[in-house]
Amino acid sequence: MMETRGERNRNPGNIDRNATAWQGLAPVQSDSRFCVFNRPEDGIRALCKVLLSYYRKHGLKTVTGIVNRWAPPVENDSGAYIAHVSRILGVGEDAVIDVEDPLILESLARAIILHENGRCIYDDATIVKAVDMALE
Repeated sequence: MMETRGERNRNPGNIDRNATAWQGLAPVQSDSRFCVFNRPEDGIRALCKVLLSYYRKHGLKTVTGIVNRWAPPVENDSGAYIAHVSRILGVGEDAVIDVEDPLILESLARAIILHENGRCIYDDATIVKAVDMALE
């Protein structure tokens, strides 16, 4: 099966390129829109850092709030995205979740990866390592 763009870039959350100097960014940014990372755990760590920022700095504590910021309705079917992530997490779309809980952050990251790529090719150890790096 062919790699998705997110997998190829080792950026399974499809984080847009911007001025952020992410840890683990590849020296050559070969994608015109999305960040390219050295390792999948670097890209997943960045995804988790963004989610933690939404929670800590922006007060986003529900799947609806988080996904609407992650994947704005102007360029995504946010309703379907929110429903998919909520179903994977086993919570209501507007239920308050604790993104700083490692198990919730792992599940949320995995759900976003699954939605962005249509699958999640990363084993639990890779995702757990990335979450731990993000929470350090």
